[in-house]
Amino acid sequence: MTTLRTDLHTHTFYSPDALTSLRDFVDACLARRLNCVAITDHNTIRGALAMIDACPFKVIVGEEIRTADGEIIGLFLKEEVPSRLSAEATVRLIKEQSGLVSIPHPFDRLRRKSLSEKALQRIADQVDIIEIFNARITFPADNERAARFARERNLPAAAVSDAHTAGELGSSYAEMPDFDGPEAFLQALKRAKLVTSTASPFVHALSYWARLRRRVFGWEPV
Repeated sequence: MTTLRTDLHTHTFYSPDALTSLRDFVDACLARRLNCVAITDHNTIRGALAMIDACPFKVIVGEEIRTADGEIIGLFLKEEVPSRLSAEATVRLIKEQSGLVSIPHPFDRLRRKSLSEKALQRIADQVDIIEIFNARITFPADNERAARFARERNLPAAAVSDAHTAGELGSSYAEMPDFDGPEAFLQALKRAKLVTSTASPFVHALSYWARLRRRVFGWEPV
């Protein structure tokens, strides 16, 4: 059976705070032996759609959606989900296209865009995946709290890089069986071995630089 090395939270330069061109994204994934990625750019699926044909490995179309209550990731999307809706409305639009709901960096005390705890409780019965290890989280206790939340609700867990630069790709990932479709994916993720490594705090400065350069110079990588 094929084993997939899967990073379920990654960004290309289609996210305004990311620096990774599509070409560099592919090269970095191949160098780190990633053979399955979810591309989850902020409020768009354009990067993921562009990568489907460019990548010689499995690509999951995703979107990290900024809701009125904080960020939610949709996976296996066919259409873009609008931002700024409520958590409940966002979940409904993901589910209507047979997508999966993943909660990125829950309980991260330093990230203002994380989904609020009240909203997470409201949609908890519709959540499919919890990130129990996000490499960009600074305080280990925040990842540990996410792991407890997943265990208490028997939810599939993910370890992700949340890469905004090519060097971060595959820093944390799941080793899991191959799958075909969202439901098979969830079953495979339940059997995954999670491999974790914490990113340098410096990566947040790179994201700030990406936003600044985009805003001031209109810079786009090639």
